[in-house]
Amino acid sequence: MRTGFFLFWFLPLISLIFSFSSCEEDAPVISAIDPRIGQLGEVLTITGENFGDEQAESYVTIAGIPPTTSSYIEWKQDRIQVKVPEFGGSGLVYVFVKGKKSNPELFANRADIPMQVEEDNAGIGPRIKAIEPASGTVGSLITIKGRGFGASRDGSGVWFSWKAENSPATPAEVRQNEAVEASETEFGYESWNDREIQVRIPDGTVSGTVEARTPRGSSLPVSFDITGKPGTKTFKDKRSYTIRYSVDIHVQEASGHNSLYLWIPRPITSSSQRNIQILERSHDAFIENYRGSSLFQLVDLAPQSTAGIFFSCLIDVYTVETGLRTAQIKQNRNSPIHTAYTLSTSLIPSDNEKIKLLAASIVGKEQNPHLKAQLIYRWLISKAGMQAATVNRTVVECIEEKRCDSYTAALIFCSLARAAGVPALPVAGVLVNHSLSASKHYWAEFWIDGFGWVPVDPALGAGLAPAAFNLKENHAAYYFGNIDNQRIAFSKGEIRVSRMDPRGRVSVRNRDYALQDLWEEASGGLDSYSSLWSDIIITGVYTQ
Repeated sequence: MRTGFFLFWFLPLISLIFSFSSCEEDAPVISAIDPRIGQLGEVLTITGENFGDEQAESYVTIAGIPPTTSSYIEWKQDRIQVKVPEFGGSGLVYVFVKGKKSNPELFANRADIPMQVEEDNAGIGPRIKAIEPASGTVGSLITIKGRGFGASRDGSGVWFSWKAENSPATPAEVRQNEAVEASETEFGYESWNDREIQVRIPDGTVSGTVEARTPRGSSLPVSFDITGKPGTKTFKDKRSYTIRYSVDIHVQEASGHNSLYLWIPRPITSSSQRNIQILERSHDAFIENYRGSSLFQLVDLAPQSTAGIFFSCLIDVYTVETGLRTAQIKQNRNSPIHTAYTLSTSLIPSDNEKIKLLAASIVGKEQNPHLKAQLIYRWLISKAGMQAATVNRTVVECIEEKRCDSYTAALIFCSLARAAGVPALPVAGVLVNHSLSASKHYWAEFWIDGFGWVPVDPALGAGLAPAAFNLKENHAAYYFGNIDNQRIAFSKGEIRVSRMDPRGRVSVRNRDYALQDLWEEASGGLDSYSSLWSDIIITGVYTQ
């Protein structure tokens, strides 16, 4: 009788515990697919974890299409083999297990990739004949051989496949692979001549194609595979912004020939901020893109006159989510990215003894760059004394006084990361509040070899957000490795521009929406003037 009573209550309890545990199972994770570029109907092998020991109600989608039940060859906890649907195409691969969705990996249908024209006399545009090696990791150097590239780069570029996660509501027929250009920030172009280009694979690249684009035309795309990525990076939830900003000039005293140069920052182009279009502006630029800024020249301004320049542009911004497998990270301390972004500067004093000692105490014996960055981030959000008020102190003073704002927090993160041997740079821009107002804000990124840039926002991680900003839930965890689409970046790293006249009188703007060392330069008989730089004004927001 007692045994029956015990079983009557115990068995349902075990069932309840088992049900609760199953609800807490981890989401499936794809670590690799093979092949990445293949043919319809062939077997695709998906490796990863948390797939389950049997298929049951779980399934795979390839370019939005679920294979038939008979297409599955094998389903294990860490491995799935399935035939690619005959009527599908290129697109993202997902694994769905008990309602949970994995990270995406891109499968490219070889039939979608145009064949290279072999004839040597086929037009005057660029032609790619070979890429060595035929696959590579993000940040690695490849050599593109062919002809018609031009004697110098001069407005040309190399573009790699890039992919965003589309909204389920986006029709399959309008889903397209996009491209990302080799980046100056990542020392993308090593050399360029008419028959050979040496270029580094940029952040955000996925397996797909490579093409050379020149003023004389674009090459046919050539297949290229990204390998050895120690994790996943997802671009999603595209949000498009239209913005307007301006500079107003009032001249008090001027005589004879004079010039006023204005370096107006442009929104940066990156793997997560794309398709920047100038909608309207009051003047043509003297130089369209001068180290990330448009350079304008106002000539022979008269006394007691006014002048102004305004910009209006459209920007697409994506949410970025990353997932790194730390055990697979390998660090290359000899890369130009590592060399450049571990240097000490006046803004990022990573060689200061106090900074070095603090970095060493935070990271201890840890050698993994991702885990080092995480330890520094956690120290910042818990120990650095974050506050909303502007803190006019140096990086070292902020650490000593345990007081910092978003500007100094970004610089402290970069200083400590560089001191610990982790390449890092600050990012400056604006946060977009739900009231459509914009507020200046600063965050950072650190580099992982073979993976690319990883975003980190210490201020938002500490909950230091404007009242009208939609702060993410669990913000302390979210803002290490992930970044929202509620921001527009105007500089990545420190922008250094050159004076146009050695005798010119310069003006700088500290703690503005771009980390730029020079904003205005007056020369000749321009003796006295005033300038008013507007805030960034959000004129429209469009969601996918």
